[in-house]
Amino acid sequence: MNKRLDKQINILQVAGVYEEGADIAESFAAFEPRVLEIESGTFTDAFDAATFDDRAAADDPATSIKLTEDPAGIGRRTQYATVYLLRDEAGAIDKVVLPVHGYGLWSTLYGFIAIEENGDDIYGLQFYEHGETPGLGAEVDNPRWKALWNGKQLLDDEGELAITVAKTAPPQGDEYHVDALSGATLTSNGVDNLVRFWMGDAGYGAFLDNLREGDI
Repeated sequence: MNKRLDKQINILQVAGVYEEGADIAESFAAFEPRVLEIESGTFTDAFDAATFDDRAAADDPATSIKLTEDPAGIGRRTQYATVYLLRDEAGAIDKVVLPVHGYGLWSTLYGFIAIEENGDDIYGLQFYEHGETPGLGAEVDNPRWKALWNGKQLLDDEGELAITVAKTAPPQGDEYHVDALSGATLTSNGVDNLVRFWMGDAGYGAFLDNLREGDI
């Protein structure tokens, strides 16, 4: 129960709708969980989104694939994932919250990334579980660093994945750049790798394309 509550709080926070003291279950009810078939980028009714276990699916050969190219260091990639839709008052999608994970320096970081309805602008990124070094890699939890993700863009003007975590901005510009964590190069590289993996063709690329085209 506590793990589920913590997960819900993180989803509310990354989407910018968490209110201190508010009823978590009531606030979380605004989200529509759906099980996504990653390859096609479309939703499936083969699983119950309320009970689907993403981590178990990632470990099960029947619902995951072994990666030959594995920049995120996860070994296997699930074929299905629970995503969370937040709609506006008119019923249109406002944000989507996608689960992400990948290896840092000492641990696998598990978190969520919130994407705006245009499928390109990042609203937020945060992790709810990791074992990175306190004061260094664990600064992924620092509110100041998390705030850097707001408003960054996934794709450049050519439609290529450009978002990066690095010490310096890429040629495309600052809108695609998040500063690396000071003194935590390997953790920063891990976050860069996992975000680019999940936001790219091997991850949620097909879903994000569908979202951009209005097919979600």
